Amino acid sequence: MESPGITRTIPALLAWATAWAAMAWLDGRLELANLAMLLVLASALSALWLPGWASMSASALAVLAFNWFFVPPKFTFTVDLHQNALLLMALLLVNWIIAGLVIRQRHLADTARTVAGREARLRQWGDTLRDASDPAAHAAALRAALQEATGSSVAVSVLRALGGQPDDSTTLQVGEPDAEQRAGLALCVRDGRPMGAGSGRYDELPDTYLPLRGKGVTLGAALVTGLARHPQGHELRPHLQALCDQMGSALHRSLMAAQEQQAREQAQLQATRNALLAAISHDYRTPLATIMGAASALQEQGERMDGAQRQRLAAGIVEESERLARLTDNTLQLARLDAPAVTLRCDWESMEEIVGAVLRRARRRPEGSRVRAWVEPDLPLLWCDAMLVSQLLDNLLDNALKYSPAEAPVELHATRDGGHLVLAVSDRGPGIAPAWREKVFEVFQRGDTGPEQSLADGGRGAGVGLAVCRAIARAHQGELLLRPRAEGGCRFECRLPLHGDGQPPPLAPEAQEATP
Repeated sequence: MESPGITRTIPALLAWATAWAAMAWLDGRLELANLAMLLVLASALSALWLPGWASMSASALAVLAFNWFFVPPKFTFTVDLHQNALLLMALLLVNWIIAGLVIRQRHLADTARTVAGREARLRQWGDTLRDASDPAAHAAALRAALQEATGSSVAVSVLRALGGQPDDSTTLQVGEPDAEQRAGLALCVRDGRPMGAGSGRYDELPDTYLPLRGKGVTLGAALVTGLARHPQGHELRPHLQALCDQMGSALHRSLMAAQEQQAREQAQLQATRNALLAAISHDYRTPLATIMGAASALQEQGERMDGAQRQRLAAGIVEESERLARLTDNTLQLARLDAPAVTLRCDWESMEEIVGAVLRRARRRPEGSRVRAWVEPDLPLLWCDAMLVSQLLDNLLDNALKYSPAEAPVELHATRDGGHLVLAVSDRGPGIAPAWREKVFEVFQRGDTGPEQSLADGGRGAGVGLAVCRAIARAHQGELLLRPRAEGGCRFECRLPLHGDGQPPPLAPEAQEATP
């Protein structure tokens, strides 16, 4: 493999050889001044490849050779005519000036290419960090970029948390620094300033330490060994610091985003707790007051009541207790489904069994005889959390029974629609005003059935049942929809995906699946 020096020398030698061959052929055909122009041309061309000292030396030797071979008297260094002496002096000066200009332009071009390469490296590094979800994982890439720029050994230390210390167990170390260099990295992180030759701090050190600086914080440091001895060390230092600062800014953005996400989750949990307290303080009072009143009446006046009165009070206690239990289950389930990384206990379930269990519970209620259920034959198994799907159907039936006329039937259908299982609960109630058809799925919203009748049935209900139903549907990658019926009433449709390949589907990120 040819060395770069030989590769650059060959074109220069060819330029000189061609010029001398042309001058030898044209000797006697052209005047001496015209031959000298070929010498100027060869000197300018050779300067494109030769180093500065070599180009100047070659030009001087060429003028001497031109005097020897072409200036009368030939084959001597004697010059008879003063004009020939002036020609030789001018020829040497012009060759040197042209060579100097060409070498300067070549140096400027090399500098421009170097600067463009550094800018391209910075842009590429910035693009890499901008698209990175975890910039700390690119510590090895930063080390490679610094090594490519300097050709020296590099080590990188990255903090994985805001407020962390460089000697924490969570600190990421890339490279193999010795004990003294690790201490230098730690000091650089704590001070947030570069160290080493040319930095103004510990200039006697042979190595250079560069901080990874974010906005007002230092999140790591990079060690470049022997940068003080690098021929371009002074010019390289700002470029290396820019690479490190890009890494520090990306780390700062990533850690701040993680803290912001954590704060949002904490705020969401706090909002859920506040909502639970609001539900307990407001919506639990009515059933509790009814239960306490009926129980007190039985305790204090039970002996003076006939059997029908005691039975009526006992039935009221049972009804309000069931209502309170449903309200508690819905509120706690809503808190669970709103929490991040909720876990579902999924398995392959039969819709015939789920609908049958829901129907049996509904029939135990006084108005449960109005419920009609129909399940399409040969439905495939559904990958779901059976308890959650059952709770969804219980809530929809409870809502339909509560807000429909006492004599009107409530229908529960389970059918297949392409790749989805559709669970539909229909009633013949007053319906829901168009402006409230999405709001009813929000927590603690009871909606409005229009100017003639309130959906809240006299203020009963906490407004969490439908919110829980939609949360359950979406946790299974499904959806809950409200469709008004032309003949009056509402139809709530829960569409859940079916998977005929027998493989458990990937659930939503916030609802990671798990078998019992």
